[in-house]
Amino acid sequence: CKNHHVLIVPDSGLYLTKMNTSNTTTGGYVGTAMHKSNLVQAKTIIKAAFGAEHIITHRDYLCNAVTNGKPSGGVWADLDVMLMSEQMAFGGTFVEPTSDGSTVPAKYTIACKQLNLFRHRPDLITNRMTYWLRNVVSSTSFAVASSSGEANAMIASATLNVRPYFCIGVVEV
Repeated sequence: CKNHHVLIVPDSGLYLTKMNTSNTTTGGYVGTAMHKSNLVQAKTIIKAAFGAEHIITHRDYLCNAVTNGKPSGGVWADLDVMLMSEQMAFGGTFVEPTSDGSTVPAKYTIACKQLNLFRHRPDLITNRMTYWLRNVVSSTSFAVASSSGEANAMIASATLNVRPYFCIGVVEV
């Protein structure tokens, strides 16, 4: 973002939904029902609360391919309301796959640092609820922030909280 802005994360989940209707990560995060349609409700709630003209669009690199349960490709996307990454919530990747010595997963992202709020107040990472994160963990699972406060994984068809982030900015007059 080149404009002055504030990044906001709701203090609790906005609603419950699935990452996908079946237990698959095919197509990475970009291929999920969450990305294609399940975030529409969050976008509606947020734009009604803050005014659509105040929501800032930003670019990030999202996983769009998975090979052998590991992120293998990505695409740049313009985003307004989005799920956090493991890095944003926890400060690193704990359940997303790493290199196995022969395959280096495509784990590129702009959202690569822990949000200051969670760095200074780790008790606010979960607030006793489990919610989706956008990282691919395996061929059937995505990362979650669990109700007990740890990084974990859940099958894609599980129904969990949606706790997205978004940025608001000043409207020039």
